[in-house]
Amino acid sequence: MRMSGADPTSFPRAGSSREASKDELRYRRATAKDARAIRTLIFRVGINPRGLDWRRFLLAVNAQDRVIGCGQVKPHPDGSRELASIAVREKMRRRGVASELIRKLMGENDPPLWLMCRSGLVRFYERFGFVTVEDPSLMPRYFQRIRRLILIAERLIPQEGRLAVMVWKTNRPGFSQKPGLSI
Repeated sequence: MRMSGADPTSFPRAGSSREASKDELRYRRATAKDARAIRTLIFRVGINPRGLDWRRFLLAVNAQDRVIGCGQVKPHPDGSRELASIAVREKMRRRGVASELIRKLMGENDPPLWLMCRSGLVRFYERFGFVTVEDPSLMPRYFQRIRRLILIAERLIPQEGRLAVMVWKTNRPGFSQKPGLSI
């Protein structure tokens, strides 16, 4: 889908009176009107733009209802579900926006939830109970296929950091999964 016209996510400069603080944000489900803003944000942060169905998205929006952050739980043909498209506008990062989006999406969805992330983000996702899965035989077919493709691509095009596949398997309060836990 090609984007044209004005950028619906044109954001004010940091420090301007229109810049939202964490307290001014609210979280809501996306509507059809948000589809372009979601796509624009995903492209700006440089993550996978495939599977962007606005109906699955949770948004963080400022007082002017502009998209500040987004995330979705994406179903795959093998029945697995992926926590995906977690993106926050650069000037609003490190304010807990992504963490709140993740908590809300996890609260709406039962485990297991899978995700793929750069290895540098593994510790971030571990805070939510996700664990790295190294053994492809423990992954759903979708993630096995993607992992194989990424390993081939990494040989051809060197990447900064590797891609990790992670899973969240429990929603019991106070239970923290440990690396190496049998999944």
